[in-house]
Amino acid sequence: MLKHLHVISFTIPYPTNEGALVDLFNRLIAWKQLGIQVHLHCYRYDREEQPILKNYCTEVYYYERNNGHKGLSNTLPFIVGSRRNDVLMTRLLEDEYPIWMEGIHCTYLLTDARFSQRKCFVRKQQLNFQYYEDLYKKSSAPFKKLFYWMENRLLKRYEKKIRDSAIFLLATQKDLQCYLQDIGPSKADFLPLFIPYKLVSSLEGMGSFCLYHGDLGNPSNEEAACWLLEKVFNRVKVPFILAGKNPSRKLVELAEKKNNTCLVANPSDTELQDMIAKAHILLVPSFTRSGLKLSLINSLYNGRHCIANDYAVAGTGLEAACHIGTNANAFCEIVAQLYHQPFTTEEIDLRKRLLKGMFENEENARKTVDWIWG
Repeated sequence: MLKHLHVISFTIPYPTNEGALVDLFNRLIAWKQLGIQVHLHCYRYDREEQPILKNYCTEVYYYERNNGHKGLSNTLPFIVGSRRNDVLMTRLLEDEYPIWMEGIHCTYLLTDARFSQRKCFVRKQQLNFQYYEDLYKKSSAPFKKLFYWMENRLLKRYEKKIRDSAIFLLATQKDLQCYLQDIGPSKADFLPLFIPYKLVSSLEGMGSFCLYHGDLGNPSNEEAACWLLEKVFNRVKVPFILAGKNPSRKLVELAEKKNNTCLVANPSDTELQDMIAKAHILLVPSFTRSGLKLSLINSLYNGRHCIANDYAVAGTGLEAACHIGTNANAFCEIVAQLYHQPFTTEEIDLRKRLLKGMFENEENARKTVDWIWG
């Protein structure tokens, strides 16, 4: 008997240049291999329609997001209210298939009594209210600060409202622990990220520069990049590369002032993976509670030495594979120490042991089948 599943994505999940989209796209591949008939629903606001998705989904539907004032509400977080769509709701009611929602962004239907008897699942990459709380504390722009404060406040209320309406599947053990304490063990479970890497391919020996990579247009990633430029690589004079999509003018200008720094904007996947392989040190600082970072996983599978801070590794179980720096002084000292230290086969073997069995796409896809139809 065929298994059908509605999947609602907060955006079009290709190209895979964000961690959450890498997770979803690789899960679509794994579900296809298991014969799952996926009916994909995604919001189109900053990306074009992608024919490649039809290779893995039975149907693909696109919906407009209500940006601007149309998405604002006194009761709904903007990331939820801006994705209200009557056409989507009507389409979901045409059958009784289970519904899988990618992120709290896509959960408006949980407020509708017509879906009270449907089997619903929510994939969470992070605790969103914490993320917006961190952005609020760090932002100095008045309008952004007000928006982050409102979003944090509304998300706290909203997540309590919907917590009994679905099973929450979280990407990190720390997030899972927090949710289990709040909503009970029957309503949450742990589902690792689905990633494109199967084997650790890190090269031993010496690389030739330090690298920070990520979505540079993301406020939290921009903050980390600026912190590295201003607090670390103004003191440690070794080659430093920033690589990622959509860097702001502020970040470009800051990088141009540093003699030992190069910024690579919007590299292709091939170019980025080549930089990761050639780097000697990968840097993964994080200053917001934004869940498990794919840049950390990518660095451990494909790069040499990796330096992270507590936020970047919290709840991942991957601390032993990283050098942990708690502040700028620690990062400076670790960079200076590692830059002339070869990466060894022993360190590669340690990563293989830590990562083995953690990110097995096929096995984890079978878990989802058991949860949904078991």
